[in-house]
Amino acid sequence: MSIASIRWISGPVLRAVAAGPFALREAVRVGPRALLGEVVRLDGDEIVVQVYEDTTGMRPGIEVHGTGLPLAIPLGPGLLGNIFDGLLRPLSGSDSQFVQPGAHRAEAGLFAFAPRVKTGDTLAPGAIVGDATRAAAAAGERSQAVLAPPDVAGEVLAVAAPGDQREDATVCTVRLADGTVRELSMRHDWPVRVPRPVARRLPAAVPLVTGQRIIDCLFPVAQGGKAAVPGGFGTGKTVLLEALAKGCSADVIVYLGCGERGNEMAGVLEEFPQLTDSKTGRPLMERTVIIANTSNMPVAAREASIYSAITVAEYFRDQGLSVALMADSTSRWAEALREVSGRFGELPGEGGYPAYLSSRIADFYERAAIVETLAGGIGSVTVIGAISPPSGDFSEPVTSHTKRYVKALWALDVKRAQARFYPAIHPLQSYAEDAGTFAPWWTAQGNSQWLPLRRRFLTLLDDEARLERMARIIGKDALPVRQQLTLLCAGLVNEAFLRQSAFSPIDRVCAPGRQSAMMRLLGRFIDLAEGAVAAGLHTDRIARMACMRPLQRMGEEIGDGELPRFAELQAAMEREFAELTQRTEGSDAAHG
Repeated sequence: MSIASIRWISGPVLRAVAAGPFALREAVRVGPRALLGEVVRLDGDEIVVQVYEDTTGMRPGIEVHGTGLPLAIPLGPGLLGNIFDGLLRPLSGSDSQFVQPGAHRAEAGLFAFAPRVKTGDTLAPGAIVGDATRAAAAAGERSQAVLAPPDVAGEVLAVAAPGDQREDATVCTVRLADGTVRELSMRHDWPVRVPRPVARRLPAAVPLVTGQRIIDCLFPVAQGGKAAVPGGFGTGKTVLLEALAKGCSADVIVYLGCGERGNEMAGVLEEFPQLTDSKTGRPLMERTVIIANTSNMPVAAREASIYSAITVAEYFRDQGLSVALMADSTSRWAEALREVSGRFGELPGEGGYPAYLSSRIADFYERAAIVETLAGGIGSVTVIGAISPPSGDFSEPVTSHTKRYVKALWALDVKRAQARFYPAIHPLQSYAEDAGTFAPWWTAQGNSQWLPLRRRFLTLLDDEARLERMARIIGKDALPVRQQLTLLCAGLVNEAFLRQSAFSPIDRVCAPGRQSAMMRLLGRFIDLAEGAVAAGLHTDRIARMACMRPLQRMGEEIGDGELPRFAELQAAMEREFAELTQRTEGSDAAHG
């Protein structure tokens, strides 16, 4: 083990004179408290170390001990249902409410192990060794796959019998190709900055269902895709990400609070353990991992937390699961990069950020994918990153660089948020590049008109923005009747379809079947309204129709299990339009 002596220290960055060989990105332990750090630069016999813990009290002369290994985190069945800091050290289940300096990892839990291999089998890299279920699991709790490390392959010499085992106990012994013997437990370490290998990447053809209509129907993200949520202060980024975590179709949720305010994370940590999964009826935390690195935690650990989160997501992906990673927010992570870069003495780039900001953002988002795993299954990691641009300026470096690497952008608008319109996603500033590829999936869900209706809604909203500018000049009543109808229909789409309350017990999550029914119903309303106007009916009479109120409130009043009520509402709407049209035609005939 190599040793170095601190020569200079400033915050989380120190320089030390090495008395032995160190490697770039090697993990080190600093001082008597064994604070965790990482070698980030080598210069002759001097090493530069980034320390991930509070360095108060450190001084020149204190020793730095190398581990000979890169910065890695333990991955195993004990991750699910727990809360960790940015270095994957537990924040729950201990006597202290704080992470103790120099703490290494969570204590090993007890799991019921069921082997899938036997003595004499050939174990492939990343293969499934067995299944693990919490020893104290409630009835119905899902088991997890126990994976061999992706860099281990060989002949199985011994396998533990079925039964309760500690997470760090040996459950499989393997002879490697070079003759060495390797003991495997239910968890293994993996370097956070190294993407876990896969058999091959697959094209994304299925959307991640989020339960939010404006996302699923207008700006969908692929399962295994990448999305960004930029928005100024108070636009609802955290609430939106929490809503996605609670309602999306992923098998596993990894929620990362990166540099966020402590009170917001306290709300997450208090609320999530109490939530029930609407799909299974089980506690939501059973399929959730929360990584909390608040703004008062060491800034270098904030920089590492995003890599810890994506590595955890890849681990569950390798089990053949669909994983959604919510990162709130990547701007705080970029600020940590900027601060530590300044302490390194590196020349600043655009906005004061380091010149490598773009490549770091790319490295993070490129780890999202749908893949064929080494074990032969299909797994995916979908990354959704929030961005907090200063003053809501989307041209700032973090937002502009991120837009180059994501396929979906959900731009949050300050004016919509101030009007209490949530989610405050601006339909004309947002986009989804893969939207056209999801039409077959929507057809399979029974909505063959999804793509035409999506285009129609977006065109209607675009026309509304243009006409509202004109109406502010000449007044809405001075517009032609057809343009007044455009404003009426666009307002209905906004109110009935795009607005969705995260606090409504009925409408906080909207299943694809209900989304399709609402789209078709609004599309039919627009058709009938255009026909009525063509027949001479004024938009004021359409706005006063009895069906308008039920249409505006259908999201709040008709649940996922009440789809026949949409057919009843449509039938009532059809009758009312027919009656109005007949009266108009009769009135025209009488006047003629």
